[in-house]
Amino acid sequence: MTFVRVDQRFRGPERSGNGGYVAGLVGTTLAARLNGVQVPQVRLRMPPPLQKDLDLSAEDLGVQLTDGDELVANAVPVDSGFLADATIDPVPAEEARAAEAAYRGLQDHPFPNCFVCGPSNRGGLQLRPGPIGDGRTACTWKPAADLATGGLIDELFLWAALDCPGGWTIDLEGRPSVLGQLTACIDARPQVGEECVALGRYLGEDGRKTFTASTLYDADGRVLARAKHTWITVDPAAFN
Repeated sequence: MTFVRVDQRFRGPERSGNGGYVAGLVGTTLAARLNGVQVPQVRLRMPPPLQKDLDLSAEDLGVQLTDGDELVANAVPVDSGFLADATIDPVPAEEARAAEAAYRGLQDHPFPNCFVCGPSNRGGLQLRPGPIGDGRTACTWKPAADLATGGLIDELFLWAALDCPGGWTIDLEGRPSVLGQLTACIDARPQVGEECVALGRYLGEDGRKTFTASTLYDADGRVLARAKHTWITVDPAAFN
């Protein structure tokens, strides 16, 4: 068992952790135990609390993150084929940069201090996924040195970067949502300051659930990471 703490910097909504970051805490722990045939699927069971010691424990069937007796998140292995349709065709970095000007979160963000895409979180990733048509978003990302070990970006932050490009394929102003499930595969890690391109794609919805995918590319157009998400529609006031 290991104790982890979600710092205020890594929030999504004002009073809870960013879903991609917290999923990464659990997912990277499980990924280290897998052989490549399977990938981690993380389900967030409650708003992840901030500034508390949480128990991160590995078991035979997966990994759990708990707050006392409450289950915050858990990860289980699923067949890697689950992500077979997660890879989104790349676009040039120039097109991704141009899309950032239309990022809707600059005007009306339900969680403006989000670690990944919040315009008010100066210590965050500052992703600005803008629409590029056909239910897709795109943006660029130059990861900072404080996210790296040995010059390469930690996998935890790649999980985080895969989060919001999918979320902004949803009409988040009219359908505010939080991450409920994230399944991800990390293929490679970028260097500090390398210009990456993040893409999101809308896949569909069912009741309060919305399904999306995301892909992260390096500066040479190679896939760094892929993910599929399930989002749950919420009242933002309940989180902020």
